[in-house]
Amino acid sequence: MSANREPGGRTVQATLPIPPEVYREMGLNDAEYQRVVEVLGRHPTYTELGMYAVMWSEHCGYKFSRPILKLFRKYREAIEGSGLENAGVIDIGDGFGIAMKMESHNHPSAVEPFQGAATGVGGILRDIFTMGARPIASMNSLRFGNLDDPRNRYLFEHVVGGIAFYGNCVGVPTVGGEVCFEECYSGNPLVNVLSVGLVRIDEIAFARACGPGNPVMLVGSRTGRDGIHGATFASVELGPDSESRRPNVQIGDPFTEKCLIEATLEALKTGYIVGIQDMGAAGITCSTCETAAKAGTGMRIDVRKVPLREEGMTPYEIMLSESQERMLAIVQKGHEDEVARIFTKWGLNASIIGEVTDDGLIHVYDGNELVAQVPAKSLAEEAPTYVLDTEEPEYLKRVQSYDLSSIPEPDDYNQALLKLLASPTIASKEWVYEQYDHMVQTNTVVLPGSDAAVIRIRGTKKAIALTTDCNGRYCYLDPYLGAQIAVAEAARNLACCGAKPLAVTDCLNFGNPEKPEVFWQFRRCVEGMAEACEFFEAPVVSGNVSFYNETPDAAIYPTPVVGMLGLIEDVQKRCTSAFKGEGDVIVLVSGWTAEDEASCDLNSLGGSEYLKAIHGLAVGKPPVLVMEKEKRVHRVVLRAIDQMLLNSAHDCSDGGLATTLAEGCIMGDVGAQISLVSNCGPAAALFAETQSRIVVSLPAEKLGKLREIAEDEQVEITVLGRTHGDKLEIAVNDEPVINVKIMDLKEAWCRSIPRTMED
Repeated sequence: MSANREPGGRTVQATLPIPPEVYREMGLNDAEYQRVVEVLGRHPTYTELGMYAVMWSEHCGYKFSRPILKLFRKYREAIEGSGLENAGVIDIGDGFGIAMKMESHNHPSAVEPFQGAATGVGGILRDIFTMGARPIASMNSLRFGNLDDPRNRYLFEHVVGGIAFYGNCVGVPTVGGEVCFEECYSGNPLVNVLSVGLVRIDEIAFARACGPGNPVMLVGSRTGRDGIHGATFASVELGPDSESRRPNVQIGDPFTEKCLIEATLEALKTGYIVGIQDMGAAGITCSTCETAAKAGTGMRIDVRKVPLREEGMTPYEIMLSESQERMLAIVQKGHEDEVARIFTKWGLNASIIGEVTDDGLIHVYDGNELVAQVPAKSLAEEAPTYVLDTEEPEYLKRVQSYDLSSIPEPDDYNQALLKLLASPTIASKEWVYEQYDHMVQTNTVVLPGSDAAVIRIRGTKKAIALTTDCNGRYCYLDPYLGAQIAVAEAARNLACCGAKPLAVTDCLNFGNPEKPEVFWQFRRCVEGMAEACEFFEAPVVSGNVSFYNETPDAAIYPTPVVGMLGLIEDVQKRCTSAFKGEGDVIVLVSGWTAEDEASCDLNSLGGSEYLKAIHGLAVGKPPVLVMEKEKRVHRVVLRAIDQMLLNSAHDCSDGGLATTLAEGCIMGDVGAQISLVSNCGPAAALFAETQSRIVVSLPAEKLGKLREIAEDEQVEITVLGRTHGDKLEIAVNDEPVINVKIMDLKEAWCRSIPRTMED
């Protein structure tokens, strides 16, 4: 039998070919298996096969998405320079940076919603504090099927419960997000979690195994069998047997994670940790090969030195386990004891499992037996990539050509508005966010429910703003335009609170990429998002791709969720969505001229929540977006907030202008008298989701200054009315169409989700 020899005389014994059914079950195809054989110069051991299977999965290796992700300029630079870290870091001045990342935990949440969502929170937090950043806030973007289905209600309730459990226990505030509902997410919910952390720019940590001879230390929890092949599970469609994949879902312990945060940050302060990485997908395999590959080094480890919580675990199981609350640290030689003492003080394991080598190989021992010997770069950076076929979906022509003029006006506009407010996608999410501790750390200055969350940066006058946005229905109707609108709306939400966009992290959720129609949607979404991020000067600095989000019934809508970070230079100048009292002037700041606003083309109802909730239709084209007009609107509002002219600012999006006005009234507990003009009928004036519009309120004496700013930015403003009384009254072309008491608006807006859950 031939053998591969390593320095020192140890050998990996060549094995017989592994049967196709074995490596195919792991997710490798025939060509990929042959490539493994070519890389190794022999057939792999079973442990090696598992390592390649997880690292070459789409979830870890991005073998389908990586060529497309190069459209993101900042991301492209990181990919080509092998510089991708656990999270992106954005300089906000004063010596501080914000670490930022968003990831998905969709498939685990579909089969085990509580733990799937909980460990999604834990995993993204570890990506943040491995950068040396203290986590200061989290958000989530959630999608579920209709709540009239008991299974969807179960998933919704337990996903929210899992997020609340982990976030509350670990002591990181969950400050906002979004929750949407569509039939296409039935059985395949989207659970996307964003987290940010604060770090001194000169104290950023990196995931690199530098220094041959430096010890490799595993810190945190013991290793069990949970999560084995979790990365592979995330790279296949859900099906009838998905419930059997529950063992692929990790189990989280937020109390251990809290200790791990404190211990890691304290240990990093010593300067004795030269590299550190979270053990997320693919566990020890991923953390060892990626840190070594980035540093151009190798690593020698012994799985028998890994603290275990289950007896009889094989090297294969230990290397692939995705047990939570674990980190891999590369420690400066001679300072192992100082670092270990910090972790043991916090009640955590700190075990030296190996050392850094200079040969570029990952050597895995089981005691004295060498069970794996593979080039680190082949695992971490050389996953095969594929240029998949694309084909425009046939449904597009049908839905885009739908004659919207054939849709009748509502019999009762009051009832239409109330029904929209009660739609689960628009309705108050208080039932959700009241379960989250959004005030822990006491830095949250704009609470959930406004356009964006705002978190102060202690020791400075600054604050950061966070939002997540995506309208999956828009992306279904036009992926390119829908993705651009997601970016534009995120920037608009930040503008409403007074923040200038700085950076984007994304979570790109799609169906099976091996289907040409799905990959076409993916490519078009990324193209649209890349162009919009460049235009709004908010580069993509980190992110996640989640494919195979479909059940045997259907794929999800293409859902490229945008998480955007903004900066407020003076936290005292922040703005919120609620009207602030009697007598303010209500103004529409719009990128469109008065003639444009009256045009049916721009007041498009295509893809609107009105069409879906009132008429049961997902048809038409998304609203027109002209990014230059959009940016001018942002500048007007940002300048007005900076000059402290505005009492409120609220993005006009889902449900249109009437819903925006109603929400301002509900949150401010004050009525409004409004007059609109339309050439397209009241429904378009009230419910069209025309882009590039923000509703603001301000004292009448400040209106002149707002006009000056608008004229300077070549933006039109229209006085809609004023805050007054206890009703929302709207006339269209001088004809009264809406007259509803605030208490009735509030009752509709607040009842939908809680009552559904009680049922």
